[in-house]
Amino acid sequence: MEECKPTEISSSKMFGGYNKRYKHFSPTLGCSMTFHIYFPPSPSPSHKFPVLYWLSGLTCTDENFIAKSGAQRSAAKEGIALIAPDTSPRGLSIEGEADSWDFGVGAGFYLNAIQEKWKNWRMYDYVVKELPKLLNENFPQLDTLRASISGHSMGGHGALTIYLKNLDKYKSVSAFAPIVNPINCPWGQKAFSNYLGGNKADWEEYDATCLVKKFNDVSATILIDQGEDDKFLHDQLLPHKFAEACSSAKVPLLLRTQPGYDHSYYFIATFIDDHISHHAQAVKLPTPP
Repeated sequence: MEECKPTEISSSKMFGGYNKRYKHFSPTLGCSMTFHIYFPPSPSPSHKFPVLYWLSGLTCTDENFIAKSGAQRSAAKEGIALIAPDTSPRGLSIEGEADSWDFGVGAGFYLNAIQEKWKNWRMYDYVVKELPKLLNENFPQLDTLRASISGHSMGGHGALTIYLKNLDKYKSVSAFAPIVNPINCPWGQKAFSNYLGGNKADWEEYDATCLVKKFNDVSATILIDQGEDDKFLHDQLLPHKFAEACSSAKVPLLLRTQPGYDHSYYFIATFIDDHISHHAQAVKLPTPP
């Protein structure tokens, strides 16, 4: 199907490389989707870049991270391509999809919905399966086998859960202010009850604090930055719950609390270079035989 192939819709040079935005039809989600790639400057035509997926938070699109984070400076220096997908299906006109900012459009929670009404909300499969295949087939300059994943807030939840369930697919994970225990916070409870229904066992499949107890063969340290002045810290994000679970499961975690910082992209831009370095180190390690 020709329209499944990505079409370039914008391009802007930055730090010697290019931010490029693409549009394609997603069979997984049943709608057209956009995503961004930042291609670092290339040392040679045959060079292949490792990739870092960035998952954005509630209300975001594929544009927020590319426009606001400043990650391209470090990505250019380290030679890592940045991949920024959207946060939900769009344009499906499902009743209620845009009624609230924390559910539906812009709030896919990186899961595969079970409830019939929301059956197109399959961002987990889109990020884990469809997008890497699409990149591999259409962008020979990307080495999708050398991949890491990161994200913010809802996207931090996505990055952590996807990483833990696919330790063979990603070299490392990091997050900014992630929703680490969604089964115990209002955002997660609202999303999970609507997307997944009432069975709490289904909810636990998308909760990093639950998952780290069973998928604990983690070799690379998990890096999390959390602003101490984040207004969502105590009722929505609950990083101490994840820290306790990592400690019990003997999973290496570096949780940095940053005094004075909030939940915004000012916070992300301040510490993003550390995260790019964290992933650069992981994707450049030789793959064990």
